[in-house]
Amino acid sequence: MSEETNQLTDMNSECGSSEPYALQVTDNSMEPEFPKDCIVIVDPSGSCVDGQYIFVEYDGVRWFRRFKEIDGEKYLLAVNDEYPEIKLDNSYDVIGIIVQKNVKREITHYN
Repeated sequence: MSEETNQLTDMNSECGSSEPYALQVTDNSMEPEFPKDCIVIVDPSGSCVDGQYIFVEYDGVRWFRRFKEIDGEKYLLAVNDEYPEIKLDNSYDVIGIIVQKNVKREITHYN
């Protein structure tokens, strides 16, 4: 699968810009924590800190990844080791923070 493929499908594009919204994971890059086809809730008003799962736009592509700071450098990391890390420069925009997932009626909240 191409790195330029969007990993999430917008489930409700009619939300206000500050309201949480649902997206569907469309690949296996975040498995096993976020299986393909699970639903995640994105909070666009959250602030990004090390270790959080985020939805980010970087270099014209939207990514669902874990945000990590290592020795002052910022990275996007997939849970699935088959996907490479993405080193960020300062041109990325955090679209939102993943605050919840729903997999077959099991709900997990993230802080």
